Amino acid sequence: MSFEVKQGLFQLGFTDSHAILGVPLNAEFSDIRKRYTRIARRLHPDTCPFKNPEEKELAKQLLAKLVSPAYNRFSKESERKEYELLLKTLGERVVKEQRNLQVQSDIAKQLLTAANYQQTYETLLEQLAQKQFESPQKVLDVVGEISELNQVYLLRKAAKSGSTVAAPPPASEAKKAEPETPTPAPPPPPKKDSAVEQACNRAEKLMAIQNYAQAILELKDAIRQEPENSRCHGLLGLAYLGQNQPKLATPHIKRALQLNPKQPEALEAKKQLEKATVSKDKKSPQQKPGGGLFGGLFGGKKK
Repeated sequence: MSFEVKQGLFQLGFTDSHAILGVPLNAEFSDIRKRYTRIARRLHPDTCPFKNPEEKELAKQLLAKLVSPAYNRFSKESERKEYELLLKTLGERVVKEQRNLQVQSDIAKQLLTAANYQQTYETLLEQLAQKQFESPQKVLDVVGEISELNQVYLLRKAAKSGSTVAAPPPASEAKKAEPETPTPAPPPPPKKDSAVEQACNRAEKLMAIQNYAQAILELKDAIRQEPENSRCHGLLGLAYLGQNQPKLATPHIKRALQLNPKQPEALEAKKQLEKATVSKDKKSPQQKPGGGLFGGLFGGKKK
């Protein structure tokens, strides 16, 4: 099963990972990560609310083939920087090819003429994101609308910086328009993940469904291969916190931050550890099992 979107930035052969996850183009990684865990819970077969077998299968495929690959572009710092660079280049390309790009949705057309484009963009995107995963059959339609919103946002942002911007024509006129500039060659295919990176990605997905034990096994094996991998240590710290084992989590969190003071998973784990320490000091009654980052978001028992 393949998923294809032809609206917005997808028109340019660009995979709009922001649109797939329903987050704004200026979203911080921590917000992207929170959004992903919410989506993962809704689409995963063990936690999704859909009763129809066809809907459950479609939700499962959307998670595996659309949502998780989009999140993986943000979860690794090197790929995130590469993506941000591509997005910047894409903004320049959108301006050059604006007369040939289609805008179909009313919500994107609304952004074209909004007085405060930044506030309007964030408000409209939030409205779309709230309904994005209500029905598996409508996910791609909403992704296309969000990508159109992102396309118009890049146009409005360019106008703010002094570039000349004209409203894209309706879809019927755009098909007749001649291209003003040749289409640049597509970027080279991304490098395949190393075995350690693949293990980290598998562990992250396991943690999203609270399978911390299997995630820990994946990460321990990865650390044996690359003892100085900061992401492995950061994720392992999060996994141990998910099992309510702060003593085991602490050395891995410290090691990750020694190797990379800005390592996102380690910083998140440190924050969770500090919260847990405060809660312990206050002697909160009957802490439920399966806590930690993913447990707090997902609830329920560990698997």
